[in-house]
Amino acid sequence: MGLLTEGSPLSWAETKKHADHVRSHGITQLLHIFHRLEKRENDCLKWGDEVEYVLVKFDHEEKTAKLLLKSATLLPKLQEEEHTNPGKNETSWKPEYASYMLEGTPGQPLGGCMRHFNMIEANMKLRREEVMNFLNPDNECVLSMTCFPRIGCPQFTFPSHKPTPTSGASHSLFFPQEAINQHPRFSTLTRNIRERRGTKVAINVPIFKDVNTPSPFIEKFSNDEEGEGSKAAKADHIYMDAMGFGMGCCCLQMTFQACNINEARHLYDQLAVLTPIMHALSAGAPIFRGYLADVDCRWNVISAAVDDRTEEERGLVPLKNDRFQIRKSRYDSIDSYLSVQAAPYSDIKMAYDEEIFQTLVKEGMDEPMAKHFAHLYIRDPLTLFSEKIDLNDEEDSDHFENIQSTNWQTMRFKPPPANSPIGWRVEFRPTEVQLTDFENAAFATFVVLITRVILSFNLNLLIPLSKVDENLASAQKRDAVRKERFHFRTMLKVCGGNDKGVEVCPKECCYKLMTIDEIINGKDAEFSGLIPLINKFLDSVDVDFETRCTISQYLKFISKKASGEYLTTAQWMRGFVMNHPEYKHDSIVSEHIAYDLLKTCHEISNKGQPCPELFGCPETRTSRSIGPHCKSANGSSPQEMVNGNGVV
Repeated sequence: MGLLTEGSPLSWAETKKHADHVRSHGITQLLHIFHRLEKRENDCLKWGDEVEYVLVKFDHEEKTAKLLLKSATLLPKLQEEEHTNPGKNETSWKPEYASYMLEGTPGQPLGGCMRHFNMIEANMKLRREEVMNFLNPDNECVLSMTCFPRIGCPQFTFPSHKPTPTSGASHSLFFPQEAINQHPRFSTLTRNIRERRGTKVAINVPIFKDVNTPSPFIEKFSNDEEGEGSKAAKADHIYMDAMGFGMGCCCLQMTFQACNINEARHLYDQLAVLTPIMHALSAGAPIFRGYLADVDCRWNVISAAVDDRTEEERGLVPLKNDRFQIRKSRYDSIDSYLSVQAAPYSDIKMAYDEEIFQTLVKEGMDEPMAKHFAHLYIRDPLTLFSEKIDLNDEEDSDHFENIQSTNWQTMRFKPPPANSPIGWRVEFRPTEVQLTDFENAAFATFVVLITRVILSFNLNLLIPLSKVDENLASAQKRDAVRKERFHFRTMLKVCGGNDKGVEVCPKECCYKLMTIDEIINGKDAEFSGLIPLINKFLDSVDVDFETRCTISQYLKFISKKASGEYLTTAQWMRGFVMNHPEYKHDSIVSEHIAYDLLKTCHEISNKGQPCPELFGCPETRTSRSIGPHCKSANGSSPQEMVNGNGVV
């Protein structure tokens, strides 16, 4: 959840006074990092995943399931090993936005040795077990679930708390203050987004129209004393009004260290094209605020949940007090590619700070990279702590990270932290979390292997960025995997260039509309498909038998998810609700239906209940032990290493 500074948070009015200071010093800090580490080379591939979890409390007599506000109690216990035995901890735990959420990662980065692909699922299982050890197994559980189905409904938390529509950080009609994590960053973010915007955030998701759903579907809010909700809510939409509806959702993210800055930029661009595809494949959010939605994903919800743009910035009124009209929320898809080679495909008009851009260019950044950061820095800082205003720009990077970490985009380019051995990294952010460790490990493994294929085979996946945006819109639609088509490149090599090797223009002959099945699995002789390319790569490297068996299970899962043979989590949840004996075909997911759904999710996630329609019947050989022949990411033999530039 970004930079977790300790200290005394400033109000929005106070933070705004220091916005130019933060931007100026943030760019100075970035330049210190850039000048010091621009030439850094030969970092080994390291990677890791982040899984977000929710805590759930069951009442089996009343047949209810609520979000358990217990993360503040659990987190110190989960972090004890990391604090007492650093460097040897297998897991690492961080707070997340809501007081019912936790974020778990591997204790140490994976990478280098191919056997690490056989460890990730076992590590995820360990994380789940660690949380369950501190819960009452009779009526409490941890779930890797994208969106709790009745978030924002009356008494959706345990203990129960009422929302405060005229006070607290969000002024929400539905989301109580107590559901926000107690760390001051989270309430401060919530309050400052609302105050900067000038109104509460407004989230409207189209409702799924079943045979008994009112038409038009219009809600009345009894506690809407100021009338803001009634004005913001749209007919035939599910209305939500707080940051918690987005940041209270869970996702799966992956971060990769590249061998140098140019490889990181290249991966950023190439992976950006895949973000909508993985978003659709991982779809896991068909229910919001107790209603079936006519979408399957969380992306537009979380985008609107942190949209701090004023009316001027949204283009609703002419610019007067603000600097820019801004097309998107600060949580959205990327607006430009990062490498020089990809520049011809950056066809989206984006705002950027001209003064910052010129400063960066004068300091040696090329134009695409300078525009990237100048675009991020059109935003204001959303949080600032009084103890962190005046910093040593050569030693600290808090001002840079302040704005960097609150641009929540589909991809994130991550310079090395100040005074750290960590290299240049990219973060892959669109994937919705899955119910089981097997599924999450499969998605993580697939994305990591794709990075190796891109580099090893020198693939070019680039298409115009406007087409990537179109793909992201399609990815969120109901049953997108089976029903939608996506712009994707058919010629995976550069199709033409100038004397410098830079592609002259993004030719339409290089891409066309394809199904996700065709993109992932291929289409006869027309397109090879990503999984066949991964298998070709695996055939060229030294992979031990157990790891290859495990990877094969993961690729089989992704393949059948893409073909529609396996349901997405969203499809499965929607079917569960619509086939429930108490469902009245009115789009309402009642407390009893939600209880049965969550109880089934618990059985699948934590007790091994089969669910072949979701993921078949896998039997991986995952292990927490790396084995005797692969000592470390930096110390393995060449045959067992896949280094940063993809060479085996």
